Amino acid sequence: MGRIIAYLLAAVVVVAFASSFFLTLFVVQPIDAVPEGRTLIVSRSENMEFIDSADAICAREMVNVSHFCRTGALADVINTRQIYARLPYSEWLYKISTDGKSYEKTGHRSSNHDDPIRQ
Repeated sequence: MGRIIAYLLAAVVVVAFASSFFLTLFVVQPIDAVPEGRTLIVSRSENMEFIDSADAICAREMVNVSHFCRTGALADVINTRQIYARLPYSEWLYKISTDGKSYEKTGHRSSNHDDPIRQ
């Protein structure tokens, strides 16, 4: 019985390791479009990490995180990657993807009375 458990455990480790090259845990932070957030298991592209998020992609590739960049990164993943599973949001995975940093959750700019778009 112990030998079977050892083989099963080894198989799980091998599958998990191999999956990290082909799959990404993509964390969608709670935003207006997805207020409860989501964690997606998606096919991996060359610019994605094993654990990633739109905010992490923006921070890596655009230096800053903006609503525009976040929306573009999220749209790119949804439109170009195969989604294998939709799981609940995980703050822990989000923090891993952003190296422990948090960004504004709503994606809204702070209220500004001089904003010509809002007038």
